[in-house]
Amino acid sequence: MVIGKMTDLADLDWRSNISALSFPHEAGPGLWILGNYFFNLYLAQGEQASILIEAGVSAIADSVKAQLEQIAITPTFLVVTHPHADHVTGIDAFREFYPHIILIAGKGAPEFLAHPKSGKSIAVEDRHMSEFLRSQGIIPGRIPVPEGPTLENCLVAADGDEMDLGGLTVRFLEVGGHSPGKIVVHIPEKRALLLSDSLGFRYPGRGFLPLFLTNRADYIDTLARLERLSAEFVGLAHQGYLVGRDAAGAFAQAGLQAQQLIKAIQEDQRSEEALVVDLFQKYYRDELLLYTEGNIMNCMRLIVKRAREQEKSRS
Repeated sequence: MVIGKMTDLADLDWRSNISALSFPHEAGPGLWILGNYFFNLYLAQGEQASILIEAGVSAIADSVKAQLEQIAITPTFLVVTHPHADHVTGIDAFREFYPHIILIAGKGAPEFLAHPKSGKSIAVEDRHMSEFLRSQGIIPGRIPVPEGPTLENCLVAADGDEMDLGGLTVRFLEVGGHSPGKIVVHIPEKRALLLSDSLGFRYPGRGFLPLFLTNRADYIDTLARLERLSAEFVGLAHQGYLVGRDAAGAFAQAGLQAQQLIKAIQEDQRSEEALVVDLFQKYYRDELLLYTEGNIMNCMRLIVKRAREQEKSRS
């Protein structure tokens, strides 16, 4: 089965990327990238307030706090881009560090995290991610969370909502295809898009793993919508950011790889489980080892399911 053109993952030593960028890194005036190679958080500062995009995981929260202290900025707002484990387990730590921080999430995200099954699975993932980071020489700053966080009392951002941080506009966009309650942040003045996992999971220099976990058509539509914004800076949640031509071309590349994967799955006559195993064996390596096998197997099942679903009329 051909599942999308990608440089052979065995061709590059991905570990050499881990120390390629130091943090905090000023990506432009008033825009910083924080965290580490595996988890990227973004800070935008206006004249009156600042906003931290992404909560990351518990293991890196303390180091991100140290990075914020290094640049002498206390975030006013914290954006939770979507309610997956690798984007929420840092929430409680940031609430501890900054008691007055205001959380912002998308519609449906609070309810997703409130589901009884969410807390246990999130705790399992957080523990695994902490152990993986330690194996890569990144020492966690605290023990993993015992349960998932809540988004109680957060602000809920709708599509097109805007905030003025003082000479800096932050616009929220609801996007579909990857997760319930997913939002991205557009900063027009900086031509910046902070889009979390909307391009899929990035293997630097090797392409993307498409992640249309909730709806394939919405996923493709999201890529087209975001591409039309002509961003010059694209901030990903994992493995760095993209600028210039790389930023401009990433949407078409991610879209092509998604379409190729969908077509390959639809044309393959084997069972769903056989396809799931194929995908798992191809992609579950290198940076993706950050997640548990069970998590990635479930993602592959969702990808196969969404690719084979009968597309509903959208008229």
